[in-house]
Amino acid sequence: MNRTFIKTILYAILIITAAITLAPLVWMLSASFMPTGDASAFPPPFFPKRFTLEHYFSLFTRGNLARYLFNSAFLSIAVTFISLIINSMAGYAFAKYRFAGRESLFKLLVASMVIPSQVTMLPLFLMLNKMGFINTYMGVIIPGMAGIFGIFLIRQFAMSIPDSLIEAARIDGAGDFRIYWSLILPLCKPILITLGIFTFMGTWNDFLWPLIVMTDDSMYTLPVAVANLSLEHVHDTELMMAGAVMTVLPVLILFASVQKYYISGIMAGGLKGE
Repeated sequence: MNRTFIKTILYAILIITAAITLAPLVWMLSASFMPTGDASAFPPPFFPKRFTLEHYFSLFTRGNLARYLFNSAFLSIAVTFISLIINSMAGYAFAKYRFAGRESLFKLLVASMVIPSQVTMLPLFLMLNKMGFINTYMGVIIPGMAGIFGIFLIRQFAMSIPDSLIEAARIDGAGDFRIYWSLILPLCKPILITLGIFTFMGTWNDFLWPLIVMTDDSMYTLPVAVANLSLEHVHDTELMMAGAVMTVLPVLILFASVQKYYISGIMAGGLKGE
């Protein structure tokens, strides 16, 4: 009886916590379908009295949403693809190659993770400005091409790969790149998928850096465009909620579609770290 009662209490707490967490997202979606002005009523209705798609049509016809969607999608895919290649190469090198200063360099990289990213934004901006990459896609892609966290994650996973497999591949005549491409990458697939999800979502949701480096409206990403939307239509709550839905929906779909790979990668990473 006591065990059943404790389980009931735990389930009730979990359900209440989940409801509280999901309530703002549900209301955001609901408000995006409300006619103009309904969401500003007091108390605000939780569900629309009449469904309308006018705010979504307005975003695409007057808000140039298609352009912002393209910018976010292109940058997120490009940064994810390039960073996975570079991070996997660096992580594999730190895990399996022997060279002078390897451990010291890796410790220095890990130690630099404690430096807030905001501290490096000014020198990074000045460097990109000298290179002529301000208000270009490369201004967002270059800073995301490699990350210390990604290198660390790949390195920790790659250390679990037996050296005998690499030596066997070398005996069979495989070169360094062939070993990396045909052996290491397939074995690192779980952690690569996990890192790819982290990178894609981080790039898609990034607001501050695209706001700094992009000066032309046509180059804005979705988070920046939605923030500007809230300034231009401060009283149009329903339109802002529609913009927020369009920003959140792609990453929710992505996460839902690859959730099992994400969980398996996290579990694999945890097991390899033991």
